Amino acid sequence: MRETKSDGDLLRAIAADGDRRAFEELYRRYAPWLLARLRGRCADAALVDDVVQETFLAVWRGTARYREEGDVAGWLWRIGSRRLIDALRGDGARGRLRQALSRLRHRDEASAEEHVLAGVEHGDLAGALVRLSPELRAVLQATVIDGLTTREAAVLLGIPPGTVKTRAMRARKQLREALT
Repeated sequence: MRETKSDGDLLRAIAADGDRRAFEELYRRYAPWLLARLRGRCADAALVDDVVQETFLAVWRGTARYREEGDVAGWLWRIGSRRLIDALRGDGARGRLRQALSRLRHRDEASAEEHVLAGVEHGDLAGALVRLSPELRAVLQATVIDGLTTREAAVLLGIPPGTVKTRAMRARKQLREALT
């Protein structure tokens, strides 16, 4: 009968010896889960596949280091979600879509974003967002823009879920006050 190693044992074997079997076991345990979670955040299946591969390559190469705090799934989620966000912000699928749309749009025609921004009187929303502390903006980014749950945002930001809730509440209150 084969002994099942803990996630920590697998990660130590990968880091210390470059143990391929340990890496394969870790990949089998977590790649399908990570793939499903990231596909819930991004419809571009090819991009998600690339992000999952990059996440596990970071583990294999040792560029992502597990500090033995928390669970391995949360650690892998933090790596994968950050890489997905970076890919979406860069010249990935979103950048290609923007380029295609800009070629189709006439220069004199306002974009949907410009229409929305024109509806915000004198840039009050942008100013209110800028005045938020970086901690409050990070929580809004994770929960509102990235669509993460409180628990996922907590893992991503490295703070307790209660702190995420408190910061989100404070951010909403400050935005309400600034916009009224």
